[in-house]
Parts: sequence; C-alpha cells; structure tokens
Amino acid sequence: MQAATPTPLPRAAPFWLSLTLIPLAWLGAWGGGLWIAVLPLTAWYLLPLIDVLVSNQLLNPNPETPHDRLGWYRLVTLIWVPVQFVTLFGILGWVTRSDHLTTGEEAALFLTLGVISGAVGINYSHELMHQRARLDRWMGDILLAMVLYSHFRSEHLQVHHRHVGTPRDAVTARYNEGFFRFFARVLRQCAVSAFRAEAAMLARKGLPWHHRSNPFWRYAALQLGFVALALLVGGAWGVVLFLLQAFVAIWHLELVNYIEHYGLTRRYLGEGKYEHVLPRHSWNATQRVSNWMLINLQRHSDHHYKPDRPYPLLQTYTEAEAPQLPYGYGVMGLMAMIPPLWRRRMNPRVRAWRKRYYPEITDWSAYDRGLPPLPR
Repeated sequence: MQAATPTPLPRAAPFWLSLTLIPLAWLGAWGGGLWIAVLPLTAWYLLPLIDVLVSNQLLNPNPETPHDRLGWYRLVTLIWVPVQFVTLFGILGWVTRSDHLTTGEEAALFLTLGVISGAVGINYSHELMHQRARLDRWMGDILLAMVLYSHFRSEHLQVHHRHVGTPRDAVTARYNEGFFRFFARVLRQCAVSAFRAEAAMLARKGLPWHHRSNPFWRYAALQLGFVALALLVGGAWGVVLFLLQAFVAIWHLELVNYIEHYGLTRRYLGEGKYEHVLPRHSWNATQRVSNWMLINLQRHSDHHYKPDRPYPLLQTYTEAEAPQLPYGYGVMGLMAMIPPLWRRRMNPRVRAWRKRYYPEITDWSAYDRGLPPLPR
C-alpha cells in the first residue's frame, strides 16, 4: 500500500506565518529604542487589524485526511523549537555581553520576547503534547521548560480536557470573573492540580508519587537546565531577563485560556457527573490571519470535541453549533485586560448562550460560584 501524497508546502505555508516574528525580535535586539516595540505592535495590533480587513475562514478541511499528508504542517511546529531556542539564548548572550542597549531596553526587549515564547511557543507545545509521536511530545516539553511552565502538559491533558466546564477545571473562567483575579487563581491552583493528577495516576499503578516515572522529575530537570543555561550565558542579569520573558509567556497562555471558556459550563447530571464535552463548551473564532498565526487554536470548540485531531484538520462551527467570539484572540486579549469592557461585551453573549443551549436551567448561581449545582 503506497503512502499518501504529502500536502504541498504552498497549502501549508500560511501556518508558517509565526516565523516572520523572529526577524522582528532580532531587529529589536539590534536597534533598541522604538525598534523593540515593532514585535508587540505587530502581534497585538497589526495582525488583528488585518483580520478585520480580510474575510473570515469558514471552510472546513476534510477531517478524514490521512495524517501522513500533513508533514509540512507538522514541520513548522518542530522547527520552531530550535528557532526559539537560538533566538532566546542568542539574544540573551548578545545583549548581556554588549553595551548598545540600556538596562531598561534589555528588560523591555525580553518582555517582548515573551510574546514569541508565549503566543507562539506555548501554543506550539500545546499542539505537540497532543501528538502520539515521542519526538513531538519531547519538543513540547522543551518549549514549556523554556518558559518554566512544564506542568501545563499534565494539567492540560489530565485535568483541563477531562474537567473543562466544571468546577474541577481551574482554567475554565467563571462568569463575571475578571482576568486578573482569574490569573492569580490559576497560578495557585494549576500546578497543584497537575501534580495531584500525576500522583493519582501513579497510585492507580501501585506506585508512589516520587517514582522516577513521574514526569515532574523531567519537568524540574529541564527547567533547572534552562535557568542554569541563562546563568551561564548572561550571568545573574541573564536569569532575570529569562524570567521576564517566561512571565510574559505565561501571561499570554492564561489570557488565551481565559478567553477560550469564559462563562461556559457543562450541565451537571448528579453524582459527580457532567454531560459529555461538546463544541458548545468552548468559544469559536473564525478570523483567518489569527488562525494562521495560532495554527487554528481559535477553532477551540472542535479541539475539545476531538482532542486528537491535528490542527490542520480542525473544524469550525456555526452560531447554531458553538458560541462565537466577536473578534480574534488578539482583540479579545486586549479587551480581557480591561475587565469592565470585557464584561460589557461578553456577559450578554454568555447569557444568550445559556438561553440557547440550557433554557431549562433557571438558577446559575452555583455554576457562577464554581460549585456543582443540585441536579434537577
């Protein structure tokens, strides 16, 4: 039986758009000053503006496309790992060994590098951790370790996907919960819930939490290795710069988590059980350029419905099938950082979602407090 013919590069090329951010990072490192702002301005303002000007992507690929036809799509996620590594530590070594940037410019530069390692790097790690190939999963672990957020893999696969839309999922943002309160909460809860999930899995195998197969040992080793490398390359100031980009990367991740499920909950069935995850339990967005940059992350409704589906095959949904965001993630992220504006725009959509899909539920107070309600 012959292998399927790979999809040609031109068809996959739009999803390589993220690589255009790399020269902008080096431009900021070289020029300093206002040149540092080019990267975040491009990511946060220019690309969302282009989204407004071009048509949305409403067409769906054939979900039965053989995975061995997706080589060019997969390759960009694998290439990104060495590209991000060289960019991050190359710039770290350069600016800490030269005097062409001020201390403030160096700090600002690494805050902007967190846009790359967060909006792109963690997003790519998310795709890689869902794949079966061991290489892909290792590459995902390396990307997460570069931002000191390795537990995200355990939390995402074992907690978030299993408990999304329920009180047991910390990263399902509650109705009326502002982003800053959400961010503080998930920083406290997610690492703990991820560790407990891994310990519970080991216990089911009759093994203690400290068994060598616990991935938290690998997480710790990789993260300590990158901190040590930052110290070796840039000294103590290099570690500070490394931590700055890691913080901004984590901020981007949790900002996206906040947007993806805000106010959406699954119906409680009683006895600790909830309805199956459906497309209606995640916000969907169809903005074309943002989906290219974020490798279809905005088709999040389908990702939770079919978690094993590779990003090129993710489906989009109509308003009748899944709730729709008014804008792409770029605009929604800026809006989320202004809680009154966010609530003014999104709370009516959540209420409309409740009326559309769960008209029989009249008391949402328990859901809003993150508590399992009494079954009807």
